[in-house]
Amino acid sequence: MSISVREIAKMAGVSSATISRVINGSDLVTEKTRKRIQHLIEEVKFVPNNRAIHLKNGKSQIYGIIIPDLTNPFFTELVKIFEGLLVENERELLVANTDFHTNRTQDSLRRMLLRRVDGVAMLASELEVPSLDALVRNEIPVVTADRYRTSPGISDVVVDFSAGMNQMMAYLRDLGHKNIGFIGGSSGIVTSRARSVAFFDAIVKQGLSSRESWIVEGNYRIDGGSTAFEQILACKERPTALVTANDLTAIGVMRMAHSIGLRIPQDLSIAGIDDIEISDIVNPPLTTLRISRHEYARMLMEALDNAGEDLTQPGHQYAVPTSLIIRKSTGPAPKESKKTEG
Repeated sequence: MSISVREIAKMAGVSSATISRVINGSDLVTEKTRKRIQHLIEEVKFVPNNRAIHLKNGKSQIYGIIIPDLTNPFFTELVKIFEGLLVENERELLVANTDFHTNRTQDSLRRMLLRRVDGVAMLASELEVPSLDALVRNEIPVVTADRYRTSPGISDVVVDFSAGMNQMMAYLRDLGHKNIGFIGGSSGIVTSRARSVAFFDAIVKQGLSSRESWIVEGNYRIDGGSTAFEQILACKERPTALVTANDLTAIGVMRMAHSIGLRIPQDLSIAGIDDIEISDIVNPPLTTLRISRHEYARMLMEALDNAGEDLTQPGHQYAVPTSLIIRKSTGPAPKESKKTEG
């Protein structure tokens, strides 16, 4: 059975304010009274409502994070690391999952406002600026992902897809690949555009080729990768290498390839983005662009911590580097592009 501050105060014969001062370590209480109240608190095993105490001081000691897909290992790994950083600094984490639905994004933002979090990491891409402005108006700083712009109270963390994709294309070119396909993410999402633009730019820089029929939209999930790859398989000529918007999409491609007898990488080289943990244990292990979750989480926290009290000041932009991880899903280009029978 829980006991309240008011009940503790009655038992000690002091005011509720005195109990609160002792809990908060205030010097406005005599040593004799402090010791007596602390002994009483220990005796009744009283646990103070830290959330109420923090809110009274204007801080909840809670950061919120809004992600688009909790089933995606990239986000679960990132949330775990981000929470670990917060716990080290005696803070808590409120997680919301939008599942790529705008309505759920709006509901998540309302939850953050109601809980009076100290900051929000907005990783879902269904952004509506008025909603983010509502957080800032309520003195809640925000950090977004791959939005490529900042504003007062709103910082942004961008992944350097450009450098990473250029490194990927140079590697495939050196393996003899000339014709490269791409399975992107869901349309209308900021990070999908960033990844596809990086792919097209790298293709041009490295003097490689692609075709409109080899550029297909996915959904960042395994089933989306399989479905998108079916469209590419229907083409008369196929690319010798395929890059995907994330590792789950690549795994979906690999699943479909295995089912029809395509050899990886002898018939088709496949590469992803993220370097989630299972990328190293699929068959064959997946070549991918690694996005460090530790670095990402650190930058999210730094962005929110650096926001300070004055949210009229412009936010900052932070860049997360990528690195090419070469595994066995990529190899030398076959002699000819595969063609459909008939």
